[in-house]
Amino acid sequence: MNGRPKVGISRCLLGENVRYDGGHKLDRFLRDELGRHVDFVPVCPEVECGLSVPREAMRLVGDPEAPRLVTIKSGQDLTPQMDAWARERVARLGEEGLCGFVFKFGSPSSGMSRVKVYPEGGGSPLLKGRGLFAARVMDELPLLPFEDEGRLNDPALRENFIERVFVMHRWRTLLEQGFSLGRLVDFHTRHKLLVMAHSVVHYRSLGKLVAEGGKLPPAELQHAYLSGLMEALRLTATVKKHANALSHVMGYFKRRLSADEKQELLEIIESYASELLPLIVPVTLLNHYVRKFGESYLAGQWYLHPHPAELKLRNHV
Repeated sequence: MNGRPKVGISRCLLGENVRYDGGHKLDRFLRDELGRHVDFVPVCPEVECGLSVPREAMRLVGDPEAPRLVTIKSGQDLTPQMDAWARERVARLGEEGLCGFVFKFGSPSSGMSRVKVYPEGGGSPLLKGRGLFAARVMDELPLLPFEDEGRLNDPALRENFIERVFVMHRWRTLLEQGFSLGRLVDFHTRHKLLVMAHSVVHYRSLGKLVAEGGKLPPAELQHAYLSGLMEALRLTATVKKHANALSHVMGYFKRRLSADEKQELLEIIESYASELLPLIVPVTLLNHYVRKFGESYLAGQWYLHPHPAELKLRNHV
């Protein structure tokens, strides 16, 4: 497998002039920073389904659960055209080995949530829709990490999404190598602390699933494990949860640290828990002790280095 995750993305976010007005919505973080660590698979539903640039603006109309895609001035219903194209395109995306998708906020074709849906007879819109293409991607590839560029401006949501992208990439690598219970045990072992930082409940249930994995058919075990893993990682890794995971890691050194070293580490974890320090500070010190004491179990834990350090995702308070 390629060493970089594949991430689907709305083409306008990469600076391509594909929007209805002939412009773009370049997101420099996505293109210039994240783009150094992933391979993007750009998609513009409106252009790729056969519409021109520029083109008449459109919006969602009708039932928020099953809206129609309609041009604003002429009232042309583009739903059948978009649906036919999206069905074929999403099927191909399912074979791409994607590890995530970044949608365009508010787009009637590519918005993942809170897209305006106008009543059939006119009136104020409801913010309850999904773009037609985005909805099909999310329904047919439900375990993929999804976000839109607007939500990625939140540091916590940004880290959560990118963390999940790299977990999915490691999972796809596992499958390419050949799924086996032994490889699943190794994968789970290396992700234990990462899962713990999101959900202790899932940490326990996934551990039980793996321990009893020999009782399930491989395909069923694969699906059950990935479903539980992605469900866990979608939950917010709060400061309190991180502090718990950090204290757990510290426990591996309780007999090796001097009194001063132990006190310093405790104070740093407490400062992080009080939101006086960013997560990168205690993690950096723990990584130092992992190397100093040759702690092989912790050296293999993805929690301590879940994504490229250059992205600085743990540098915020």
